[in-house]
Amino acid sequence: MSTEQYRLHHSVNRRAWHVQVNVIAASFLVDAKTRVRIYRRNGIDVRTDHVLQGCFFYGHDVSIGEGCWIQHRCYFDTRGRIQIGRNVGLGIETMILTSTHEMGGPERRVGPYIEAPVVIEDGVWTGSRVTVLAGVTIGRGCTIGAGALVREDCAPNGFYAGVPARRVRDL
Repeated sequence: MSTEQYRLHHSVNRRAWHVQVNVIAASFLVDAKTRVRIYRRNGIDVRTDHVLQGCFFYGHDVSIGEGCWIQHRCYFDTRGRIQIGRNVGLGIETMILTSTHEMGGPERRVGPYIEAPVVIEDGVWTGSRVTVLAGVTIGRGCTIGAGALVREDCAPNGFYAGVPARRVRDL
């Protein structure tokens, strides 16, 4: 682990990192360009000026590509890496989760902790309140309907909807 990786890894566990990223940058009082500067200064790779207020980042291991539009109150659980391609639109309150637990026994159902990265390829659009679970890749050019629960990979250029999300039609 390089010195910079070590610094960033330990900085996300500090109150100051969360205040800067999840309080100050998330505020409606901060303009978009300043918000992105705060994210970048704290190790989040953001290549767009369109990250709206209220977003929450659990850590810095996120890459958001050029031309993306991230709506209000999106949630990035970055226990594993989140890779978002170019020209992606995340609807209001989209939740991207990179961690979960295995199923435990009857004495304690919360089993061992696991993490897995999430990849959202170029040109994807998610509706409001979409939840993307750990280990999922959403293929290029997909649209995910509002309220969908994406628990498996989505093949490119499809419209997915429902709980769990299923391919409804080709795009």
